[in-house]
Amino acid sequence: MEEFWNSRYKEKKFAYGKAPNQFFKDTIDNYNLQGSILLPAEGEGRNAVYAAQKGFNVTAFDISVEGKNKAEALASQNNTKISYTIGELHHFNFKHNSFDVIALIYAHFPKDRLQLHRQLAELVKPNGYIILEGFSKEHLLYREKHPSVGGPANPNLLFTKEEIQHTFKNFEIIRLEQTETVLKEGDYHNGLANVIRFIGKKTDY
Repeated sequence: MEEFWNSRYKEKKFAYGKAPNQFFKDTIDNYNLQGSILLPAEGEGRNAVYAAQKGFNVTAFDISVEGKNKAEALASQNNTKISYTIGELHHFNFKHNSFDVIALIYAHFPKDRLQLHRQLAELVKPNGYIILEGFSKEHLLYREKHPSVGGPANPNLLFTKEEIQHTFKNFEIIRLEQTETVLKEGDYHNGLANVIRFIGKKTDY
């Protein structure tokens, strides 16, 4: 997977554009979120940089060195600072209840997703938030009709509302929906997509 993502992010253009994901942006803005934020699988940094511009203390990680290089360059271009590390979640010693927000934007982990999501949930502070947008299992039909919309071809990497509700059961559901949306994100997310969107607020103490 490192080779795949390094190849994609090595291109001069930003694979998914420089603008933040619209759902992520709207959530940050409309809920007036602030504090510390963790962005796993952050790629080229478009969401991390936006969060930094909004005053967040940003921590991000990915498996791609090329993604990190472009993210740091984007941060510099926008006069912001982000902390970006290479690795997977188990490589880091993040403490429980240490982030105000965790954002999973098209973070389709190839293995142990349930366990990873539950570990990430433990990192959220009480009354903190998880923001998630990713392709639903029904998205495969959309991908077949319009390959330019992107997304995994493996159905095991795709989400359902039921899975999200079960995985993040210690979170108050602020928003959980499966919906169609038109993506206009760089060269690899273009067209009508079927996605899961989740905003959850941690309720356990």
